[in-house]
Amino acid sequence: MILGAHVSTAGGVSNAPLNAHKLGIAAFQIFTKNQNRWTAKPLDPVEIDRFLANCERCGIRITVAHDAYLINLCAVDRSKLALSRKAFLDEMVRADQLQIPFLVMHPGSHLKAGEEVGIKLIAESLRMLIDQHSGGRVRVLLETTAGQGTNLGYRFEQLAEMLRLIDCPERTGVCIDTCHIFAAGYDFRTYPQYEEIIADFDRVIGLDRLFCFHFNDSKREPGSRIDRHQHIGEGLIGREPFGYFLKDRRFEDLPAILETPGEMDNFVNNLAVLRALEE
Repeated sequence: MILGAHVSTAGGVSNAPLNAHKLGIAAFQIFTKNQNRWTAKPLDPVEIDRFLANCERCGIRITVAHDAYLINLCAVDRSKLALSRKAFLDEMVRADQLQIPFLVMHPGSHLKAGEEVGIKLIAESLRMLIDQHSGGRVRVLLETTAGQGTNLGYRFEQLAEMLRLIDCPERTGVCIDTCHIFAAGYDFRTYPQYEEIIADFDRVIGLDRLFCFHFNDSKREPGSRIDRHQHIGEGLIGREPFGYFLKDRRFEDLPAILETPGEMDNFVNNLAVLRALEE
C-alpha cells in the first residue's frame, strides 16, 4: 500500500507536499480550505502551480482531499442543504484545480428524518452536483462512518444504495476508515474476521469501488458507534490487524492515509509502526 497522512496546509496548499516529503511518504490528504467554514477565497493560480510543482519534486504518487465538516448533503433544513451543496461543489472545483483525483466525504446525517430519506437525499445531492460539474475529473469517495448520532454510511449496504442511486461509477467510490468500520461493528481483529469483512464488502459494494483507506486505531469498542481515533496499536484494534491490510495484494496500489491524533511527530511514530508491519 502507499502510506500517507493528513498533512497541514498552513501557509498555503503548496506546503502540503513538502510536509509529506518530511515524513517520507508518497501520499497525503488535505483540506483545500478551512474545514470549519462554509466559504473560502478562490485558490491563487500561483499557489496551484507551486502545489503541482512540489508534488512532482517530492515524488508524491497520490493526493486526496477531504471535504469540510459543515457539509451535510441530506440536511433537513433547506437553507443548510443549499449551503452544503454549494460548498461541496466548490470542494469539487478546488480538487480539480489542484489535480487531486479523490475527494473523500462523510455522506451525511439524516437528523431524525430517517435513514431511507437521508440516503435518497445524499444520492440526489451528489448526482446533481456531479452533473453540474460534468467536466470535472475528481472522484467522490463516500467514507465509511462509525454511525454516531444519525450519521449515515455505517453499513456497507447504505453506501451501496447511495452508489446505486447516484448511478455514476466513473465519478464515485468508497473510502474505508478502519476506526469507523470497527466502531460500526465490523470487528476485524483476527484474520478470519478480516477476510469475512473484506468478502462482505466485495459482495455488497465491490472491491473495484474501493480507492482509499484511512488508517486509525479506535478508542472505543466494536459496535459502540462512537468515532474516536487512536494511534496505531494503542487502541482496541491493536497493531496486528493493520498488517492484514498492508500485506493484502489486492490493496497494494491504494493509499492508506493516517488521521491519528496529533501532529508531525505523532505521524512519524505511527508510520514506523506501519512500516514494521509491512516486513
